[in-house]
Amino acid sequence: MKKILFISTLVLILCAFISPLTAQVNLDTVKAQRFDTGKMWTFEYFPQDYIQSTYGFSASEEWLKKVRLSAIRFGNICSSSFVSEDGLIMTNHHCVDGILESVQKEGENIPKDGFFAPTLADERKVPDLFVDQLALIEDVTAPVLEALNSGKTDAEKIEKKNAKIKELEASYNQQTGLNCKITSLYNGGKYSLYGYKTYNDIRLAYSNERVVGLYGGDPDNFTYPRYDADFAFLRAYDETGKPLKTENYFKFSQNGAQENELLFVVGNPGSSQRLKTVAQLEYYRDITYRNGSFLLNRLFSIYDELIAEEPAKADEYRGQQFFIGNSAKVYKGVLAGLLDPSFMARKKDFQKKLQEAVNNNAELKQKYGHLWEGIQGTRNEIRKFAYENAAYTLSPFMTSAYVKIARKVVTLASNLKKPEADRDADYKADKLEATINNLFPAQVSKSFEQKLVAMLADYMIMNLGKDNMLVKKMFNGLVGKAAADFALKNSALTSKESLLEFAKKDPDAILKSDDPFIFYVVSTQDKAKEYAAKIKEITTTEQALESQLGQVLFAVYGTSIPPDATFTLRISDGVMQSYSYNGTIAPTITTFYGLYDRYYSHKKQYPWDLPARWTKPAPEFNYSTPYNFISTNDIIGGNSGSPVINTKGEVVGAAFDGNMESLAGNFIFTTEANRTVSVSSQGILEILNNITNAKRIADELKAGKLK
Repeated sequence: MKKILFISTLVLILCAFISPLTAQVNLDTVKAQRFDTGKMWTFEYFPQDYIQSTYGFSASEEWLKKVRLSAIRFGNICSSSFVSEDGLIMTNHHCVDGILESVQKEGENIPKDGFFAPTLADERKVPDLFVDQLALIEDVTAPVLEALNSGKTDAEKIEKKNAKIKELEASYNQQTGLNCKITSLYNGGKYSLYGYKTYNDIRLAYSNERVVGLYGGDPDNFTYPRYDADFAFLRAYDETGKPLKTENYFKFSQNGAQENELLFVVGNPGSSQRLKTVAQLEYYRDITYRNGSFLLNRLFSIYDELIAEEPAKADEYRGQQFFIGNSAKVYKGVLAGLLDPSFMARKKDFQKKLQEAVNNNAELKQKYGHLWEGIQGTRNEIRKFAYENAAYTLSPFMTSAYVKIARKVVTLASNLKKPEADRDADYKADKLEATINNLFPAQVSKSFEQKLVAMLADYMIMNLGKDNMLVKKMFNGLVGKAAADFALKNSALTSKESLLEFAKKDPDAILKSDDPFIFYVVSTQDKAKEYAAKIKEITTTEQALESQLGQVLFAVYGTSIPPDATFTLRISDGVMQSYSYNGTIAPTITTFYGLYDRYYSHKKQYPWDLPARWTKPAPEFNYSTPYNFISTNDIIGGNSGSPVINTKGEVVGAAFDGNMESLAGNFIFTTEANRTVSVSSQGILEILNNITNAKRIADELKAGKLK
């Protein structure tokens, strides 16, 4: 009886705690938060007062200039920084992983085995790689807006704005000798001209083995705790072929980040949609991210199937899968955020307050009061054909070879219907036979293509419905593998022999064929062009509206909020701080003890295996050294490789990821659990000194220069 009473009492207590947690949130009470638009500050609008009042730190102009010139953009993909006066560059391993094969010699496997140049002479030039240093910032808002506002129609406004931007860039290029680009900030509320000093002679000095540089693979990606050696070192050389001498670089901290210490991440976040309207976000939710998430996550699963079918090619498939998985998780995470009613309620409240500010000012209301209804209208117009357009416009990256072949065959037939004099060059008598013989690719994986066709079937059904005429014709009411089998069985494009026979038919017979892939191309290509033209027209109108929205955003909020990311240099403030997840508390740092626990707990299996030298570090190796850490800094894609610095301008880490809770950061920054994940400066030095024996690099980092 006592046991029953105890259990009943326990249930009542638990219910008392659980009920408030599970009660439905009243969305009318959800309000926008101060940093929903993030903390990715530009250097021209650095928030001195906020930083001073929040952290007690005053950043001098000299400090900001040195930080700006020490941080560099890494090609067109990542961020990086100078970390010695001799041009040594630090970035992430995953930023160089795709270029490692370009520098390896016969018999080497640098992605698998890593790389270390024992001397300067051993550092290897990376083809086509460059870094950009932001040397000049100019406010060009006035001339750009003057040009835009002089246009009479939306199309003319955009045309005049773009012409003025091109003119200003050319003028500044000539005046400064820099590579100058104008960037729109605050959705067109401000325009900044950035002048870059570009360095083209970049050489690889050090990279880790892929398995530790991408440790945990896709399962650990965007998670925390992490144990990732995601760093690499390169060097910039000057025009004479000597290591670049630079006064602007970050000293390397041997003590790392400290609790409650102000930290800055300095890098180039790619793009975000935090200042978009609710109508635009709802469109992204219902169409853009829904479709992107479906395709990327399905493609990721296809590679899982291929790895199981062809274990001998597992490494090749995993290499391709990792970067697909990264995007797949981002799309899935953003979509989850957009589907979260609380997040969307915060965005609605932000928009409501902005509209109220406009409506309470007669001048602003007259000039800008129509904007939200206008953007809602443009999104509604695109929605009318968005699902068809998605089904008709396929990314080449995810399109089956059979669809690509069908496009070539349709082009062939269309040309053959013309007099020879009017045909394209490849379809005239002297080249026609070679063109036909080259219709079928040299290599086609039947298993992979079948899976892509199955993905296409399900994607089209998701967007068009099972009863759509095109879907019925191609897939006979079937889904998945069965749909693919039907299409492939009824196609003449699945082998070179049958394709060549098919290509001999009369052009009209080809174009009117029931072949599923030919039918798809013939049925969609003209519509796809029509939709593309419509989208261009509608988005031109929307761009003009967005530019005005940017002006009103800046009029109401000024620089108290940062602009959306544009893959230009930003500085974000934060501190090391834990958060709650999965019923527990995240540690602010991880150590090498955790790495080896991960290795043994997963029975040394990929992606938690370790290279041989990592299993036997030097006797001096300190397992308790901080390895990865988290902070409240605001980053998104493009920030990879960003230096994490303290107020002394010392590198305490290299930012390489966000946690799962950060994935909604494309459209909203949440301070509760959104965290930046970085590899610590102490961990980097520990690896260089006591695992990979790259003491030359470690010594240069500690001294800030070459010996």
